[in-house]
Amino acid sequence: MILLLIRSYMRRLIFTPALAFRISLLLFAILIYGTTAFLYFELPQNPDLSWSDGLWYSIVTMTTVGYGDFFPKTNAGRLFVGVPLMLIGIGLLGYTLSVIATALVTEKNKEMKGMSSFNFKDHLVIINFPNIAKVERILSELRNDPAFGKDKKAVLIDENLAEIPPELMSRQVYFVKGNPARDETLARASIDNASHAVVLSKKPGDPHSDSINIAVTLAIEARNGKITTVVECVDPETEELLKKAGCDRVVCLSKFDAYFVGQELLNPGVQNVINELLSSSEGQQLYLTDLIMKDNATFSSLAAAASRQGHLAIGIKRCGNILLNIEEGFGLLKDDQAVTIGAKRPQNFVTP
Repeated sequence: MILLLIRSYMRRLIFTPALAFRISLLLFAILIYGTTAFLYFELPQNPDLSWSDGLWYSIVTMTTVGYGDFFPKTNAGRLFVGVPLMLIGIGLLGYTLSVIATALVTEKNKEMKGMSSFNFKDHLVIINFPNIAKVERILSELRNDPAFGKDKKAVLIDENLAEIPPELMSRQVYFVKGNPARDETLARASIDNASHAVVLSKKPGDPHSDSINIAVTLAIEARNGKITTVVECVDPETEELLKKAGCDRVVCLSKFDAYFVGQELLNPGVQNVINELLSSSEGQQLYLTDLIMKDNATFSSLAAAASRQGHLAIGIKRCGNILLNIEEGFGLLKDDQAVTIGAKRPQNFVTP
């Protein structure tokens, strides 16, 4: 058995070696030949030559640089050293460079077509590609917030996208093509080390997309229980199933359509207010912030702490419920979160 393994190893190494190994071996052999032959023919005429001089001559000749500081002066040196290095060495070096260029282009094409695997950490994974505008808006909103970070890498997973758009590549978005509900696809996107995942509806407006997102959510949570997952759904009745599947947050856009239309009719311009509060690119935004407080703290002390950071306190979040426009003497509890409006994300509010 050991002899068979040795024979197999020697056969691969000697008779069928890898292309990179063969090229490296040939380049090394030509350099050794050029160095030794140069010294063999030229050393009697120039005793001051050294091995480093011969190696230097071989390198500058093969790379077509030709500094001229060393060159063969004998006819034998020119015929048996200079000519072979010029013909064989230059040709082999050109072939080597073409192989490297081809490998780089092939790897880039694999990356663009989603055939590569990645080993990132603390990155964002976006599941499904409804359209480029939506993905770009999500990236802009996230990266405008310092808590997320402008340089955080993102991996897009989609089963039907043929090639990642250049606009996304320029924004540090990498592409994995495959079924996002399969472990092999998620592993290629390094989902085990991801910090955030956004699962978009594959076909916006189609309730059948929710079934796919439930399967994807189950697959993600099974591999990485610490990841923060936000899932988009079409049918509001699917929200409970998605929460049971383990996702952290569910966004059902169809619920908000009627709200926006009704409020814009009753209060013209309210849509502009909502747009500014929800966008992190400009103006004022809504923030949920943890509290550091002493016993018997009230909402008035929270409002004062928020004001010191340039924020307006409008309410609190308690046990999953949002309480807005509350009285100044309203008592705060340990796990409450502050709901504030401000230009940038605040630090934790310290209430006396």
